[in-house]
Amino acid sequence: MSLRIFDQQRHHPFVDAPFGLEGEQAVVAYAGGVLFGTAGLKILSSKEAKTVYAHTTAAILRAKDCVMQTVTTIREGADDIYADAKSINDRRAAEAEAETIEDASADAE
Repeated sequence: MSLRIFDQQRHHPFVDAPFGLEGEQAVVAYAGGVLFGTAGLKILSSKEAKTVYAHTTAAILRAKDCVMQTVTTIREGADDIYADAKSINDRRAAEAEAETIEDASADAE
């Protein structure tokens, strides 16, 4: 009896194929997939495909250069803003220090 249960639970890749395919349909689908995959590899490695890859890569590199120029422009603007903010804080600190010195000398008199 346990042998019969084992036979019922055994799975076969062609009989229990996905998408409801059984037997010869599964074998034909598998062979078609292998054939399509092989043809796809030949197409992807063709001279025309490599030309397309080269043009696509060149376009990506041009886009990268454009983005990097924009980043540089933004960074320069941020550096200017940072320098202005630092100057403002230095000036405020100097004014606060001058007021503290004036208050101290007024208290001393």
